[in-house]
Amino acid sequence: MDGRPPERATGWRTSTRILFRFAFLYFGLFCVFYPQPIFAFLGVIQEWLPDNSVITVVNAYSAPVEWVGRTVFGAHVALNLNSGSGDQAYLWVLVFCVLVVAVAGTVVWSVLDRRRTEYRRLAGWFLLFIRLCLAGQMLGYGFAKLVPTQMPVPPLDALIQPLGNLTHSSMLWLQVGTSPVYEMMLGAAEVLGGILLLLPRTTLAGVLLSLVSMAQVWVLNMTFDIPVKLLSFHLMLLCLVLLAPEARRLTAVLTGRAAGPAETPEPVSSARGRRAVAIGQVAMLVWFLIAEVVLSVRAYNEYGPGRPRSELYGIWTVTEFTRDGQSVPPLLTDETRWRRLVFDSPEAAAYQGMDDTVTPVGAKIDAAAHTLALLSPGGEGAESPRPLATFTFDRQDADRMTLTGELSGHPVIVTLHRVDESGIKLRQGGIHLVQDIPRFS
Repeated sequence: MDGRPPERATGWRTSTRILFRFAFLYFGLFCVFYPQPIFAFLGVIQEWLPDNSVITVVNAYSAPVEWVGRTVFGAHVALNLNSGSGDQAYLWVLVFCVLVVAVAGTVVWSVLDRRRTEYRRLAGWFLLFIRLCLAGQMLGYGFAKLVPTQMPVPPLDALIQPLGNLTHSSMLWLQVGTSPVYEMMLGAAEVLGGILLLLPRTTLAGVLLSLVSMAQVWVLNMTFDIPVKLLSFHLMLLCLVLLAPEARRLTAVLTGRAAGPAETPEPVSSARGRRAVAIGQVAMLVWFLIAEVVLSVRAYNEYGPGRPRSELYGIWTVTEFTRDGQSVPPLLTDETRWRRLVFDSPEAAAYQGMDDTVTPVGAKIDAAAHTLALLSPGGEGAESPRPLATFTFDRQDADRMTLTGELSGHPVIVTLHRVDESGIKLRQGGIHLVQDIPRFS
């Protein structure tokens, strides 16, 4: 015996039975049909799938979703497979469809199964399923912060952007990424919540920690307009569903009364069966952790702190700009002269105009031949990027470089000086326990 008292055989109230049927249908369908929750069960297999597999799967049932979008909302809601947004109109309509099916299913279920007095065993399996879904998401998002890749350190082109040009979402990303330690602490809390959810005897602590973490994430998503509002809100709701059976015990603790035994229904009744379920949960935890470690290592090396750098890495200030043999003065009204050129990742660059607008471009660098090609981003439906400029480059030393070539059909010579990153205040981190004057400027 595991010391747990036998479950009470009393029936549920009518309202409780109806609420359970709706929760079972709505959250069960959400976890299965909304991208991500069920996808985490693939574990390390995700490593070999295309990058947009999560969103592509949702397109499999586009016909009914698009029909509802046209018929009910009068809107075209085709899924954008190239978007990383979790709040696309298509997904909102998908969740609406799940809601309608859950409501209708609840009505039919309540009529056909009206003699049933309780669903303890089914509730046990349902709560276990959504706990696994929640744990997968907590571990996934947690590792993305614990190994700081979700919000990476601000890239070089962000350091030259005027603050007023940043969107709310960019501001949040850059703010968190500026302090990797803070981001890692946020991730550690989410990872711990996911682990506790799947360890025997720590489930309640995992749910409470996950609820606090998801509440903070949802508030940030709402106030900084991050397009993960739907998912974060539902993850918070999943926490509340998992807490519902323990509401009486939690209330007792808060009011100073004895909490009593756990009231969450179990999927099986025998001690041997419960041990098997516990072992299965731990095995699933190990499966999740292996996947997150593998995926985090790849993310770290591809676009995290360990990512490759450009051969010409740095922020380069244009000191002289000559076009058609004539020196071009640095006038703020000149829409063609460059102020700065930025190289960060190997195949990308960005140039900043005199009006401070930063334009990302593709880059092809041949270090041996000392050649540089900049490519304009392809337009909507374009097959490939268009050539913007071709140069040969001469680096006199680590901090000086001259580009000679053609830009937009004109011969140009661009002289550049590399900016010392250590002089940029946003790169000057650290903790100053003693501050006689606040470091706000």
